[in-house]
Amino acid sequence: MHDTDLLPDAHRRGLFRRIGLATALTVVLMALVPPGAAWAHNALTEATPAKNATLEKAPAGVELRFLQKLDPDDTTITVTGADRKAVATSPPAVDGATGSVTFTEPLTNGEYTVAYRVASRDGHKVQGSYRFTVADPASTASAAPPVTTSPSAAPVAAGTPATQPAAETTSTTSGPMVIAGLGTAGVLLVAGGYWFARRRRTHSS
Repeated sequence: MHDTDLLPDAHRRGLFRRIGLATALTVVLMALVPPGAAWAHNALTEATPAKNATLEKAPAGVELRFLQKLDPDDTTITVTGADRKAVATSPPAVDGATGSVTFTEPLTNGEYTVAYRVASRDGHKVQGSYRFTVADPASTASAAPPVTTSPSAAPVAAGTPATQPAAETTSTTSGPMVIAGLGTAGVLLVAGGYWFARRRRTHSS
């Protein structure tokens, strides 16, 4: 026989209501807390040029807007061409949550990769990358890197891309801890309701 079977009907119904309320409260808290606030990690919210954009005019620079204010000492923004060589830019300029670099030479046609590394409020480093393409009809394509062959090199099938698109990466290491904390809070609420019901039953008997 369970302890709840010994409780009067009114007390047992009250206990079940408290358990249901604690469960519902836990679910609501997990739904309302946004990922950025829960994990306290920075994240890219807007980029110019945009991710995977194809531009008919070469941009003058790159501007990245983040969720949190940036630290100039912990902000890195680099741009590389299809040949994986770094494009000449100014040092990163930081204005609140926005970081930017300016190209010191006009971009030629081709694909470019923007890579960034910034810090969060908790000091955790967040990094990611994305690509955009310049296709100016009035410009010429950037020179392709020389192709070298060797007897031992395996042939590459026609149409196979040389590199795979870089995926944007962000850190989510503290997410499970937040979920575990909310779950613990729900368990404590349930335990507290059960203890309160038993205490009332002891005093009334």
